[in-house]
Amino acid sequence: MSWEEVTAVDDSVAAVPGQGIPQPELPPTVVVDDVHLIYKVHGAAAGKGSATSALSRLALRKKAAGITEVHAVRGISFVAYKGQAIGLIGRNGSGKSTILKCIAGLLPPTRGKIYSDGQPSLLGVNAAMMNDLTGERNIILGCLAMGMTQSEAEANYDQIATFSGLNNYNGKDFTKLPMRTYSSGMAARLRFSIAAARTHDVLMIDEALATGDREFQLKSEARIRELRKEAGTVFLVSHSMKSIRDTCDRVIWIDQGVMKMDGPMEEVVAAYEKK
Repeated sequence: MSWEEVTAVDDSVAAVPGQGIPQPELPPTVVVDDVHLIYKVHGAAAGKGSATSALSRLALRKKAAGITEVHAVRGISFVAYKGQAIGLIGRNGSGKSTILKCIAGLLPPTRGKIYSDGQPSLLGVNAAMMNDLTGERNIILGCLAMGMTQSEAEANYDQIATFSGLNNYNGKDFTKLPMRTYSSGMAARLRFSIAAARTHDVLMIDEALATGDREFQLKSEARIRELRKEAGTVFLVSHSMKSIRDTCDRVIWIDQGVMKMDGPMEEVVAAYEKK
């Protein structure tokens, strides 16, 4: 089914289970339809000689023991609309980051479908950067990876470096130093600053605001509000209810891979804090 066929059925889009605040008058950006994600964890042979044991099993056509299935996402459905900032909350291991990876196309769902209008971009504090390269080179490479031309990357460089604050961090220009010299908070600053330099159809942020000082968090929250006006939809995974309150107008609560609640930010956060 094409994106046009999905969005043409207004009634079904508005009535997706778990959709707490249906707004069919706004264009949908992401449709998540009964998505399941099951990991298969393969146990390794214990002790020495495991490679030999594996070769023996292969020769005898035996299956490896110790395969465990983890049902990380269990039938999640929702529709995201243009202009929304959606918070995803829940305990560690509840499936929040997993569903973002599914939307971004990094993990194919075991069952169910995901439709998106435009290219989803996932930003996380563990996003890949080149630790042996300087912050300066990582800014250029990050811009190129987002689809900018070389000239566009160079034109955006000063803005990104200034937003991150790393060009004058404690009196030193850290953009000239390798990223391996950065703290986790400094690295998160740079990743967010690169991702926020362009307009995204769907921007997904995984704990990016949980690190760094309060001043940078406020700058990040303000930039997210700008991105909402300029582009499509913002998803934010965070354990900080303050970041969720300051940034999001809608919240999805996921627990043990299941959507527990979806609705206006204050209602969902209040229910989550009472649990």
